[in-house]
Amino acid sequence: MKPGIHPAYGPVVFRDKAADFAFLTRSTATSADPGKTIVWEDGNTYPVIDVEISSESHPFYTGTARVLDTAGRVERFERRYGSKP
Repeated sequence: MKPGIHPAYGPVVFRDKAADFAFLTRSTATSADPGKTIVWEDGNTYPVIDVEISSESHPFYTGTARVLDTAGRVERFERRYGSKP
C-alpha cells in the first residue's frame, strides 16, 4: 500500500443511546467531537461515535417490523377504479 494516503484504522466504540447498546470494532470513521472518548470494559479508553440506529434498535433486527398488506391494497384499488380490460 502507498504510505500516507490511507486514513487511520483503529479501534472505535459505536454507541446507540436509544437502545443503551455499544460495541467495539475497528474503523476508519472518526467522531465529530475529537475529544469524545469512553472507557471500555477492558479498561482502555477509545473514541466513541454515537449512532441513531443499530442492530439493537432497528425494527428489522428486533422483529418489530410491520408487513404491509399489498394484496389487500391492490384489491381495494381495483374495486375503487376497476380493472382495465
